[in-house]
Amino acid sequence: MAIKAKPFIKWVGGKTQLIESIEKALPKNFSELNNVTYIEPFVGGGAVLFWILQQYPNITKAVINDINADLTTAYKTIKDTPAELVHFLQKIQDKYLPLSENKRKEYYLNKREKFNTKTLDPVENTALFIFLNRTCFNGLYRVNSKGLFNVPFGRYANPKICDKQTIFADSELLQKVEILTGDFEETMKYASNNSFFYFDPPYKPLSETSSFNSYAKDEFNDHEQIRLRDFCRKIDGHGHTFILSNSDVKGKNQTDDFFDDLYKQFFIRRVYATRMVNANAEKRGKLTELLITNHPSEEFEFIRAI
Repeated sequence: MAIKAKPFIKWVGGKTQLIESIEKALPKNFSELNNVTYIEPFVGGGAVLFWILQQYPNITKAVINDINADLTTAYKTIKDTPAELVHFLQKIQDKYLPLSENKRKEYYLNKREKFNTKTLDPVENTALFIFLNRTCFNGLYRVNSKGLFNVPFGRYANPKICDKQTIFADSELLQKVEILTGDFEETMKYASNNSFFYFDPPYKPLSETSSFNSYAKDEFNDHEQIRLRDFCRKIDGHGHTFILSNSDVKGKNQTDDFFDDLYKQFFIRRVYATRMVNANAEKRGKLTELLITNHPSEEFEFIRAI
């Protein structure tokens, strides 16, 4: 059985559990369109990317972008030099797994310091990026104001650092993907006649203590959320289709109409999603999230936020 491509890292807010809802939100004739260009300006862990490229062969080109240069370097490395990456990861795994917990922590901190030098070649940088992701606390990616990775050591008995099959499967799929590093608005120039955008921006925090959007040193604040809405208007004006996911702040506070007001010209649906990343276990579980689109599907009863 062929190994399916899937995310090669853990990523806070990964969309694996929203895929069924996203599929229902697609335009009814999506599978019948010819030569579709799929564009994902905030690719993150790539759950939707890997799923949609395998599910819809009529997507002949894909463009992904992220502001996190270590992440996009990882995608490029897996696309271009998967064998070299697997070799490097296997060496790290063989070295790390036999160590005691104290020695593992020491090894982790040394590799984190080396990763933060920002002087490594793409293969080593990606190998350390994946290693840190698999062995850090909760699989978080977080940086400080200087852009340095600062997540503490995580205690895992037998982390899978070298996932050879996934890397090669992802590499094959990424051959038709163009990988960008920069601002989300730059993706517009890559749109074609049949273009579909999926946006998974850093979510607006539900509270001051729930923010996990420090994927880059520059915060994705309310001003950025508004700029993204303006970009969606531009996409709509050019005749492209989009789906956007974000947190449902109204689920936390019934009087908070931030997104309902922001996207009132489009269609909004609230869907359930399970969130497992929270320091307080009692706060993990099902929350509503938003799916917003300019092209409502017949399978979903979208409402206009008027």
